[in-house]
Amino acid sequence: MVEIKVAQRMKSIFRTLFGAATAVSLLLPVVVQDVGAKDSATNTIALRNEMHHQLIAQALPSSAVSPIYLYHRCWNIINQQYFDKSYGGQDWSRWEHHYDTKIKTKDDAYKAIESMLASLGDPYTRFLNPEAFADETNSIKAHLFGVGIQLGMSELKKIVVIAPIAGSPASTAGVLPGDEILEVDGELIAGQPLDSVVKKIRGPINTKVTLTMLRDGKRIPIPLTRAEIPVKAVTKTVIMPGNVGYIRLDSFISAKATEELKDALTKVEGADSLVLDLRNNPGGLLDNAVQIANLFLKGGVIVSTVDGNESKASTISRGQPTFEKPIVTLINGSSASASEILAGALKENDRSVLVGTKSFGKGLVQAIQKLDDGSGMNYSIAKYLTAGGNYIHKKGILPNIEVKLSDDEYKKGLGPWWIDPTFKRFNREPVDGYDIQLLAAIAEAQNEVRKAKGQPIQPFKDEEVRKQILAKLGKPVIDTKKAAQAEGSKPTGHAAADFAQPKAPGVSGVPANR
Repeated sequence: MVEIKVAQRMKSIFRTLFGAATAVSLLLPVVVQDVGAKDSATNTIALRNEMHHQLIAQALPSSAVSPIYLYHRCWNIINQQYFDKSYGGQDWSRWEHHYDTKIKTKDDAYKAIESMLASLGDPYTRFLNPEAFADETNSIKAHLFGVGIQLGMSELKKIVVIAPIAGSPASTAGVLPGDEILEVDGELIAGQPLDSVVKKIRGPINTKVTLTMLRDGKRIPIPLTRAEIPVKAVTKTVIMPGNVGYIRLDSFISAKATEELKDALTKVEGADSLVLDLRNNPGGLLDNAVQIANLFLKGGVIVSTVDGNESKASTISRGQPTFEKPIVTLINGSSASASEILAGALKENDRSVLVGTKSFGKGLVQAIQKLDDGSGMNYSIAKYLTAGGNYIHKKGILPNIEVKLSDDEYKKGLGPWWIDPTFKRFNREPVDGYDIQLLAAIAEAQNEVRKAKGQPIQPFKDEEVRKQILAKLGKPVIDTKKAAQAEGSKPTGHAAADFAQPKAPGVSGVPANR
C-alpha cells in the first residue's frame, strides 16, 4: 500500500464529499467534479481520460447527448473509479451492453442506470436526475427555495409545523409552531405521507402556495410566496449555566460551515469549556470536517482515505488551533459520515471526550459526476479511516461516556432539545433542562475544567437526573432567560439531521423549505 501524507488538506481531481447517512435523498450533499485540480495520488490514467471527456463534452448541448451515451458514461465511470474493484461481487462487464437494444429515450436510460447502480449494493452510489442534481448543488451553495417551515407528523398522523425558519416567508406570514396543515392550495392532505405533502409545498422561487392551517380550532388560510431560504450549518450558539459554551453543528453540507463555526466560537470565547453537538448531523463536505478539525487540533492525523487501488492519503492537522479549551462532543446513532470524521479526529487525538451513543457508521467517500444532460451520479470512490486508522463503516464510533435513551424517555421528550415528539413544547431551548444527553455533556465539560485545575470531579448522577426530569415534565428546570448569555441563530430545521434522529414509533419530521 502506498501512503501519501498531505500536510494540510487532500487535493484531488474531485472535491470529495461524505454523503448523508439517511435513506432520504432530500439533502444528500453533492459536489461537481473539478477537472482542473491535480493530485499525485489520484491523477491516474483513468482520471486523465475523464478530464479529456469533460473537455470534449463541454461543447455538446444536452439535446445532442444520446440516451445510450449517458448509460455508457455511467458504466465507464464506475468501471474506472469505483472504490470496490469486485463491484459488489459481480462481473461488471456484464452491464456494459446489457441495455443497448432497450434504451430508446432518456427515461429508459435513467431507469437502466438506476438498475445498474443498484446491482452494486451500495446505497451511496445512485443516479440523480437533473432536478435532483440541481437540488443537491444548491445545498452545497447554501441555497434552498421554498417557504421555510419544518414539518413533522404526529402520532395521530397530523402534519404539524415544528418551527418556521426566522426571516422566511412562513415566519413573516405568521405561521406558528403547532399549526396543523389541513390543505395545500385547496387540496386536503389528510392521510397523505409526509414526503408527499413536502413536495406539494416546495416549488420554484417567486411562485405562490396557500397553506390552510388549523389553529385553536379555526381554519386559517395563509398565502405564501416561495423564496430563497438560507442553509445554516450552525443552528444554535449559547453559553450554558456553569459557563459552558454550546454549539450545535447541524450539518457539514453548506460550503459556509467552517466560517459559521468560526463565528460561533467567537461568541463563546468567554466560556470555560465547549459542548459541540453533532447529534443527528448527517455529514456533508469532507473539506468542512477537515477545516473544522483544524480549529481544535494541535497536530495529528485528521482522516485517511484508501481508494480502489489501495493508495492511502492522510490529512494532517495544521497544528494551529483557534480554540484550546476543553471540549465535549455529543454524538448519537444519526451522527454520520463527516460528523464521524470530526468526532473520531477529536477523540483519537485526545482532544475531546465523546458523550452520547454509538454513531451511525458510514465509512465511504463519495464524489459526484455531472453528466452531459444536467443529470448526475453519486458514487463511492474510497473508504475512509479515522485518525487512529479505524475503518468504522457499519460499525460506528463509540462514545467515551454512553448515555442511552429508552423509547419511553425519547417519546416523553428527553432526547435532543430541538425535537419534541409530544408536539406540546414548541420553541424549546438547549437550556430547558430536559435533554439528558446534553446535561451529561455539560457535567463532563465542567469536570474537564476541574481536572485541568487539579480539582476533584463531580460525577454526573444520571438516574437521579432522569427521575427529576420525568417528575418535572411541563415545568422549566432551568431559567432560560437567565441562562442564555450568548445566542446565535435559531434552529433552522432545514437539514437532514431533523429527520434522521432515532425516532419514537409514529413520530417523524421532514423539512419543507425548498
